[in-house]
Amino acid sequence: MSETFPIRTVHTVTDLRAVVSGWKADGETVGFVPTMGALHAGHISLVDIAKSRATKTVASVFVNPKQFAPGEDFGAYPRTLPDDARKLAEAGCNLLYAPNGPEMYPDGFASSVHVGGPSEGLETDFRPHFFDGVATVVTKLFAQVRPDIAVFGEKDYQQLLVVKRLAADLDLGVEIVPGPVMREADGLAMSSRNVYLSAADRQRAVRLNALLFACAEALETGERIADTLKTARIVAESAFDLVDYVEVRCADTLAALPGPVLDRPARVLAAVKLGTTRLIDNVAANPV
Repeated sequence: MSETFPIRTVHTVTDLRAVVSGWKADGETVGFVPTMGALHAGHISLVDIAKSRATKTVASVFVNPKQFAPGEDFGAYPRTLPDDARKLAEAGCNLLYAPNGPEMYPDGFASSVHVGGPSEGLETDFRPHFFDGVATVVTKLFAQVRPDIAVFGEKDYQQLLVVKRLAADLDLGVEIVPGPVMREADGLAMSSRNVYLSAADRQRAVRLNALLFACAEALETGERIADTLKTARIVAESAFDLVDYVEVRCADTLAALPGPVLDRPARVLAAVKLGTTRLIDNVAANPV
């Protein structure tokens, strides 16, 4: 056990592999939950899923600089490793992997992983760097941890599909398991960035999930997709300071739906800003 953290903690690939290799030699299976820290109940729900699917569980905490563009909140992103370690220990996670920047991206690092398909549009229209950063760090983490399963939350739904595509295309030998969106009592999707919200903006933030559920309900009753989105956009622009997108996409591929009404499982997805805080959320919409 680390002298600093209440959970067994490693900071290097060498030490990580020594632990995981020992487990696998003993016939254990490994579940993995990659995070950027600032853990909340949503993250812990993913750890619980990993524990239910594997005999040993690893969680990583690494604020990945390659996911942030200049001017985004990399420097301000909450870093709460001691508290994260406590929460992981209480959740029964077996190992915390907390590498530093040079361990992940040593001098001379010059590689990048790009995934097409589900990465196109939505977040990429506003953060074109983002999914290359995600795909690169996830590929490295999978190579380092060598898990049997990895759990990703549905709150970042586009990211989930990008990681699924990545794992399948590159034959990475890891099963990607989704975890449902976890919400606060008032419906706001749990996010590490929620701490940035002012008290007034926190009250306004709950309008996002209400809007998405209203869209899903309208679509499920047969309303035309174009009409639903038109109304949703008007409501969103009156409720939030900036609306990046409100869209309806195929749940399996994130492609645009071909017909005028809902004819297959879909997701209603949105990204908005309240002050300087950007929130994303999504809900399922299924034809009746």
